Amino acid sequence: MSNAVAVTEATFDAEVLQSREPVLVDFWAVWCGPCRGIAPTVDEIAAEYKGRLKVVKVDVDQNQEVSMRYGVLSIPTLMVFKDGKVVGRVLGAVPKPRLLSIIEPHLS
Repeated sequence: MSNAVAVTEATFDAEVLQSREPVLVDFWAVWCGPCRGIAPTVDEIAAEYKGRLKVVKVDVDQNQEVSMRYGVLSIPTLMVFKDGKVVGRVLGAVPKPRLLSIIEPHLS
């Protein structure tokens, strides 16, 4: 079972934009090999930073409007939101240290 929460267009604003803690958003799709490749890393981060960072996943096929709103053109795209704004973004299945380098500056 994943530590990341599935978010839809209906719940995105409440779960991400209105979150009191920073949020890592994983824009992904079922058919995406690199998305499946980075999923264990995203899940590890969700477990390790629980209480300091919220981690959510957005299926781009089922949530095209929110994906377009944030300019997601390729997946996986991972974004860090803080206070309702994008403060970090990385494209592709990057190594964990690279992903942490965009997350950690925004943790309190």
